[in-house]
Amino acid sequence: MPTEPRGEKRPADVIGAAIMVAMIATGESTEASVQKSGRVRAGEACAQARANSPPAERRKEIARKAVAARWRKSAQ
Repeated sequence: MPTEPRGEKRPADVIGAAIMVAMIATGESTEASVQKSGRVRAGEACAQARANSPPAERRKEIARKAVAARWRKSAQ
């Protein structure tokens, strides 16, 4: 989305911009209530999931346990 000189974000296409201006004029929307795109929402969800993931040491421990279980299973 292009950024205006004062930092407002507005749609780049003509129809989207016209709808945004009409919504602002009628009071249905304000500049701050612009919806985030799907990519932004997905990126935030990914960042949240990454932040909640276990630390590297815990992941290594889980992987070692899985490898040991696989080797026990194939040795039988």
